[in-house]
Amino acid sequence: MNRKDKGILRRRFWRSYISSVISISLVLFIVGLFAVLFFSTRRISAYFKENVKISVILADNVASSQAEEFSANLAKMPQVMSAELITQEQGTEEMKKILGEDFLEEFETNPLPSCVELQLKEAYFEADSIAKLRDLLVEDPMVDGVEYQEDMISSINRNLRRATIAFVCLAALLAIISIVLINNTVRLNIFSKRHSVRTMQLVGATPGFIQRPFLLNSLLQGVLSALVAIAALLAFGVLLKKQIPQLSAIIGTETFLYCSAGLLVLGVLMCVGCTYLIVRKMTALSVDRLYI
Repeated sequence: MNRKDKGILRRRFWRSYISSVISISLVLFIVGLFAVLFFSTRRISAYFKENVKISVILADNVASSQAEEFSANLAKMPQVMSAELITQEQGTEEMKKILGEDFLEEFETNPLPSCVELQLKEAYFEADSIAKLRDLLVEDPMVDGVEYQEDMISSINRNLRRATIAFVCLAALLAIISIVLINNTVRLNIFSKRHSVRTMQLVGATPGFIQRPFLLNSLLQGVLSALVAIAALLAFGVLLKKQIPQLSAIIGTETFLYCSAGLLVLGVLMCVGCTYLIVRKMTALSVDRLYI
């Protein structure tokens, strides 16, 4: 074989190798995105639930010191994540920003009451739990009423459950598709070298000797593919958090790091595992089937 033919074969090998790495990297990148979303599902659910506010309206005769003490006591309740006292003056300033400075001219007295805005812990964000808390609070003489959107709370819980089920189904489907795609990519790459396998068999090479270079090559391929996918995943995470800063509170950096480590392990295991099974099967084929 002359130098020109060797160069052509070398270029074909590298094109095939790079295309395989890119194909596997894309699959791993998509798997990584779903993994980040999957492990962040709990945080996303908690974020929506814990940012819904319940207003505890205070009676008009409640003094400022009593309101502050009452708000502090609410904050100590096991159901409550945070309690913020909104005085009548603070409420008035907020309404002026929304309705204008002269919105009170139509009223003889200030109609805005003082209130305490509660944010509940995720575990207590259920219609029954909130109803029990409401019944407990309205028994207090300082409380004039408890306001919250019951339909919205039920809708949030219902939609989050549906989204979780749908996401788990999609993740399972993606896992199956990923295995099939990586298996086919590895299979095509190895099948193109079937003549080399047959040559080694003819000179008496054992199955283990034949498998060794393929396994080492697949190990390197899995590591490279995983590193490319990890770099793309981290870059996507940084870009996403710059565009949507609120995601930093929902999807932590450790989630990306854990998923990146998982991609490295997954890439190596899938490439090496598929290679082992395919080469083992290929070495057991007859000559007629090997050249089909």
